[in-house]
Amino acid sequence: MEDCFRSKQGLCFLLILCVTDILCVSIHYSVPEEKKSGSLVANVLKDLKLGIGEFSARKAQLVSKSSKEYFHLDTNSGNLLINEKIDREALCGQTERCILQSEIVLQNPLELYTIEIKVEDVNDNAPRFSKNVFQLEIPEIVPPNTKFPLESAQDVDLGENSIQNYTLSPNAHFKLGIESKKDGGKSVDLILDKLLDREKQPNFELTFIAVDGGIPQRTGTVQIQINVLDNNDNFPQFIQSEYRARLKENSPQDTLLSKVEARDLDSGSNAQITYSFHRVPEKIRDLFHVHEKTGEITVLGEIDYETETSYEMNIRATDGGGLSGYCNVLVEVEDVNDNAPEVSVISLTNIIKEDSPLNTVIALFSITDKDSGDNGKTMCSVPMNLPFGLTTSKNNYYQLMIQSPLDREIVPEYNVTITAVDRGSPRLTSTRIIYVQVSDVNDNTPVFEKSLFEMRLQENNIPGLLMGSVHAIDLDMEQNGKVTYSLLPGNISGSPAASYISVNSETGNVYALRSLDYEKIKDFRVTVRATDGGIPPLSSDVVVQVMVTDENDNAPFFLYPLQNSTPLCNELLPKMSEADYLITKVVAVDGDSGQNSWLSYELLKATDPGLFSIGAQNGEVKTRRPLTERDSSKQRLVIAVRDNGVPPQTSTAMLNVLLVDGFSDPYLKVVDVRQQNPEDEGTLTMYLVICLASVSFVFLLCIIAFVGIKMCKKDNGSSFIVAPPHFPPARPDIPENCTDSQSGSLSRNYQYDVCLTGGSLSSEFRFLRPLIPVFSVADPNILVSDKMSSDSQDLPNCVENASKEQVQASLTEDAAPRSGGPGCTVNQAIGANANSGQNDWLSYQ
Repeated sequence: MEDCFRSKQGLCFLLILCVTDILCVSIHYSVPEEKKSGSLVANVLKDLKLGIGEFSARKAQLVSKSSKEYFHLDTNSGNLLINEKIDREALCGQTERCILQSEIVLQNPLELYTIEIKVEDVNDNAPRFSKNVFQLEIPEIVPPNTKFPLESAQDVDLGENSIQNYTLSPNAHFKLGIESKKDGGKSVDLILDKLLDREKQPNFELTFIAVDGGIPQRTGTVQIQINVLDNNDNFPQFIQSEYRARLKENSPQDTLLSKVEARDLDSGSNAQITYSFHRVPEKIRDLFHVHEKTGEITVLGEIDYETETSYEMNIRATDGGGLSGYCNVLVEVEDVNDNAPEVSVISLTNIIKEDSPLNTVIALFSITDKDSGDNGKTMCSVPMNLPFGLTTSKNNYYQLMIQSPLDREIVPEYNVTITAVDRGSPRLTSTRIIYVQVSDVNDNTPVFEKSLFEMRLQENNIPGLLMGSVHAIDLDMEQNGKVTYSLLPGNISGSPAASYISVNSETGNVYALRSLDYEKIKDFRVTVRATDGGIPPLSSDVVVQVMVTDENDNAPFFLYPLQNSTPLCNELLPKMSEADYLITKVVAVDGDSGQNSWLSYELLKATDPGLFSIGAQNGEVKTRRPLTERDSSKQRLVIAVRDNGVPPQTSTAMLNVLLVDGFSDPYLKVVDVRQQNPEDEGTLTMYLVICLASVSFVFLLCIIAFVGIKMCKKDNGSSFIVAPPHFPPARPDIPENCTDSQSGSLSRNYQYDVCLTGGSLSSEFRFLRPLIPVFSVADPNILVSDKMSSDSQDLPNCVENASKEQVQASLTEDAAPRSGGPGCTVNQAIGANANSGQNDWLSYQ
């Protein structure tokens, strides 16, 4: 058989040689589907009896007639290889004869060889059902041997690889009935083998299995759920058993294809009919839709004549009792001119020299149209005003060649528009633009826009920040004019320049790779090179100067006094100092520059704010007034220094000042500032409120006691007369509880000042001035300890003694008026100052 086939090939070959000068021979191969890419199909060079290397010498090309390149021709060995795995079902569907056509094109002279490759089916698909579960409703009065058509499984394989048999899970009531159809398929019916009794078993669940005949064998499974219904003895019947319809391709959605109608002699719910597809593949369900109430069949998807020319579908009518009737609908698709011609470029030389000779082939292409008849016949043309022309060969192959000389200086490039028109009605046109460039030489150097690029960058920048860009222009074309940028090697502060900045090779953008510090680097220079893509490449360099600008990122730092973990030193201030006495000078520095480093000093807080001042510019700490005995011996100052940046930075320092009698004191106690932090303002305020409330309560008790004593005296008819508050000199008969001024007690009213410093090492209690002149040799400035219990104990004694003297004076015979009695009268005033961080002054009178 093969010898006969080759003899016929020889006769055809001789006949074609006599008729035309172009050789056209057909050869046939077969290949199974799903073979791996690179698998060998056949050796075409051997079958065509051509010499080794003839394919390469004559620029052999394999041209596929399909949309994909499934095969590849090795021009050196002549082997025809699989280029892409073939899926026969996706390529040809259920068509038994699946042929892929290709052509081998040889040049000088032009020869064509047609290759037909048959794709053989393999068992690579398992049977599939359209649903996972089949629902059946069967009345209980249905007699045995009644058939219920089941939906067949779908297997896209062919022949022995398709479905060969069906099986049903064992049960006592149903069996399968399988019949072969004319088209080779099988129809399956579920046969009732035993009468049903709904009262005994209202439903069944069976397993329906489809088995193919391939190796290895594949199966598909679906569950059949059967509900047994009550009496419904009439099946729906279609008016026609078969409906035929014609439909144009590309019909829009919801286009009415046909309408089926079935009737049921039952009444009520058993006569209500619903329509649905039955035994149809999924592609039918994707393309068409049947209305379940009216039976209208409409277009759902895209209808394409080139994909399928006809469709067959089965419609089922089901009444309310579960009985069904069936009919077939045949649809024929009509072709319309909906596919424009396609221009497929086989070979293209889009860069040619301007001195190329005439008749040089620029492109080889073919024209195809998927439509049939006149709709698939095409014509091709190019514009007349271009120096190019077309030559036609058989099988719709065209060559684009040079027909007049080229001059790049006049026209450096061409856009050749290939126009293909079919002969359908209406005619469809497609165009393909081929870009042809006349090659140039690399004779221009890139030129920068500036001789020096200056860029500014603020310190503490984000890494990767864009600083600016450099740009160069090259007058050459395409690759010769494509400029790339690079950073030349160099050093910045001892480190490679590439670690500081980066240049985008395409855009020329300059980026900062690290965060810069103005205090370390104020400016630097790098060199950027622009290189074109010519051979050999040309380049030029430019200098990029980067100026770093300062930012206020450094807070002022105190050089004196140092605010670190070292012990703090106290400044000494003589108590005899006058106003504007220079105590010390605070020194601070700032690492920034310009106005960011301009510093100003300020006194934030002090034990006595009115005692000290600080120079805003020089930081000199001076006294604002002379010192007095009221001033505490320990003063604490909080000094702030602020720069002039935006926003400003501030630092604070603490300074201790000790008031001393002189610098010759043998011992000056160093006070730790950390131990002198004031108590919490809220706690101190609470203590002061408690003290004030206690004193007020004691004062109120004294008033009540005084009023009570006075009332008692009036009730008893006593004639006690209270002496006016005159203070004569002390008498010898005064009791010891109220001693005279010689023993240290006070016989006149004095104003007492108590200085209680929160958190201080000691408190002070001083006599400032007498309200009434004191005629005593004792020193009025007597320091009293912080405990005031002795004063509070002397007060009642003095009052008691004074009362006794007044009683004695009232009992004398002459009852002379008294200008004043000896006694001790003490008026005490207690005040509190709750200012946090300062001395708390209490005054007693």
